[in-house]
This record gives sequence, structure tokens and C-alpha cells, in this order.
Amino acid sequence: MKTLWFSYFYSMAKILITGGTGLIGSYLQTILKENNYTINVLSRNPQNKNEFYWNISENYIDEKAFNGITHIIHLAGAGIADKRWTNKRKKELIDSRVQSANLLFKKVKEYQIPLKGFISASGIGYYGAVTSDKIFTEEDNPDNDFISTICVKWEKAANQFLNLNIPVTILRTGVVLTKERGALNKMNTPIFLSALGNGNQYLPWIHVTDLCYLYIEAIKNIEFYGIFNAVAPEHQTNEAFTKVLGKALKKPILPMNAPSFILKTALGEMAYILLNGSRISFQKTIEFYNFKFPNLKSALNNIYNND
Repeated sequence: MKTLWFSYFYSMAKILITGGTGLIGSYLQTILKENNYTINVLSRNPQNKNEFYWNISENYIDEKAFNGITHIIHLAGAGIADKRWTNKRKKELIDSRVQSANLLFKKVKEYQIPLKGFISASGIGYYGAVTSDKIFTEEDNPDNDFISTICVKWEKAANQFLNLNIPVTILRTGVVLTKERGALNKMNTPIFLSALGNGNQYLPWIHVTDLCYLYIEAIKNIEFYGIFNAVAPEHQTNEAFTKVLGKALKKPILPMNAPSFILKTALGEMAYILLNGSRISFQKTIEFYNFKFPNLKSALNNIYNND
């Protein structure tokens, strides 16, 4: 009876998503609908009935977007690796995450929306891009590089909702594996089908399906709040990852690593996050969630071979 009650209660959940038309948001919308959730989406160019206009620079959100909302999933943010990190781009990367969260907080407070949860993306970049023997847990302090600065400000903006007694869940996300767009498409090129730099840097990853179900876990499980690392339960170096990817693609791996100086020339400061990488703990997360794709071979076989 208790299980049926909880199932009924959470089928009544209605989710407002920011960044709902982005890479992760598109997958998340599909999986939420498959699980019978009702969804509203904030968009700068609303076209569907469940899409509502918002404009961060104008501090505007269509009030109708909040009708019946029980949870907000905050995915909005300019793509970290989409452009070189000029000073202007750095400001865009921060503002698109922080100012959008600030606007959501302002409107939820103004309209007195009785949210049951605010769920926000963040990144494993919080810990910095450090190649070492250390395994970083949710309790570790942030680094002080640019990506960690973004994550700290992003999470601080999300945690404002605690002041309204709204539970906050933050998913520090690794490299998300998808068939369309995303990191794998960028890796599936001659330069990336080789190890980068010395290849010893770690590359924490997660299959997009598992990431989406972690967001659902945050909706349906009232104990799943706070900070969680959204990474698969294994550690892969860049070199090992590339070898498994090559087998899944049935493509040869270049025998020589891609030199660091080429990446630095092509990508500028952004190359830092490719040439360094930490091991990230998954222990806290697996206490709540059983991964559908716990290892890289199963994840890539699903993506490329539909296994």
C-alpha cells in the first residue's frame, strides 16, 4: 500500500525544466514523459504548448510556467566546450548558470510557489582538473581554477532555495555519453581517437540514461538531496577510455598520443580540462541508485550497437 501511495503521489509531480531543449534536457524530457511526468519548459523561443517564455536579461518568466509545478530541474547554461574562453565567453558561462538560477529564485519567492524540490546540474569541474591518486568526494573543497569557480557560483545560486525551506539536490556531472551531439561526437575524429597528452588523466563519465534517472531519483526520493557526483561506478583514464571507444566504433586508435601543445594551440585555456582529470567518487551515489550502465563497455555498446 505504501509503495502504491508513493507511486501515485509522484505521478502527480509536475516538473519545470530550464535548458530543456539542450542535449541533456532533450533526453530528460523524453524519459520524464515515459515515466508519466508532466513537464513545463522555459524557452527563449517557445513553440509548444508546454513551453513558456523567459528572458534572463529582462528578469522575466511567464508566470503561467509555474502553474502546478512541484519541482524545478535547472539545466540551463552555455556549453563549456562550445567556444574558446575569451573574457566575454567566461562571463556568458557564469551568467547563463548563475543569473538564471537567481531569476528562478526571485520568481519562486515572489509567486510563493510551494516547490517540493529544486534540482540543479553542476560539474565535476568543481574539484578542479587534477591528475593525482586522490579520489574526490562530495565533501572535498573546490579548486580555484575557472571551471571550479563556475561550479561554486552555480551551486551557491542553487542553494538559495534552502532559504525558502525547499530541498536542493545538486548533481556534479561527469562527461555525458550520448549518440547524438555531445562529447562522443567530438572524440570520434582522427585527433581524438588517440590518447590526449600523456593519456594518464582520468575521464569520469556517465551514460545519459543514467543521468536522466538520477534526476528522477531526486524527484521521487525525498532522501536524495544535497550534493551527489553523477559519474559511473568505475575509473577510466583517457588512454583506456579511447581504446574502449575505438573497439565500440570498430575504428583503429592512433599509435601516438595527441601532443599537448597542439591541443593548447587549438583550444587555448580550454585544453586544460582535456589534459588533466581527476578520479571522482561514486560511493555516495550508488547508495541510492543502481546504474543501468556501470561500465564503459556496456555504455558504448548501448549507444553504438543498441545492446
